[in-house]
Amino acid sequence: MTSFARAERLALADTLLAAGPDAPTLCDGWTTRDLAAHLVLRERRPDAAAGILLKAAAGHTAKVQAGLAAGDYAALVGKVRTPPFWVRPGFAEEAVNLVEFLVHHEDVRRATPGWSARTLDPAYERAVAGRLRQSARLAARRFPAAVTVEPEQGTPFTVGAGGEALVVHGKPAELLMFFTGRQGVADVAVTGPAALAERLRTARLGL
Repeated sequence: MTSFARAERLALADTLLAAGPDAPTLCDGWTTRDLAAHLVLRERRPDAAAGILLKAAAGHTAKVQAGLAAGDYAALVGKVRTPPFWVRPGFAEEAVNLVEFLVHHEDVRRATPGWSARTLDPAYERAVAGRLRQSARLAARRFPAAVTVEPEQGTPFTVGAGGEALVVHGKPAELLMFFTGRQGVADVAVTGPAALAERLRTARLGL
């Protein structure tokens, strides 16, 4: 089984190391050091990872993440590069990290002026298309429109709370960026009523 997530892990680590610890990212308030700490915490600190999703535990998560970020940056990126034992099987890595690593790699790449979109392997795009529906449904569940998502590789589907129709078309990876709250850097086409389309482009979407 091809592990696109494993290859993306290595590419992300290379990009983090090349960017240095204080480069900007698309994650509000986070530098590359903060993003690397988040990735390490998520995989290696189960005592603190709950705070990523649960507000009640967010304080502990922030404290642990800050401690990780304060350490040696090269060593921190080394931990990003090396999968912990529980995701070493390819199927586990793919299930847990396919979306995470692709999105966060682009968070680093696209925060730098002059960035350009990568051309992903068609099989990688198909793998992303398989995860897209879940991400889009969660992100747009309250948006007041019927949003048809048309991936270039994959089957169209509709998300949103219903109402007027919009269509969002693009490559699966670009659609994933769009529906994880990175609309401003996602290369997609949004068609439908102009005001509603603009509202979707600027809405607070994300996982």
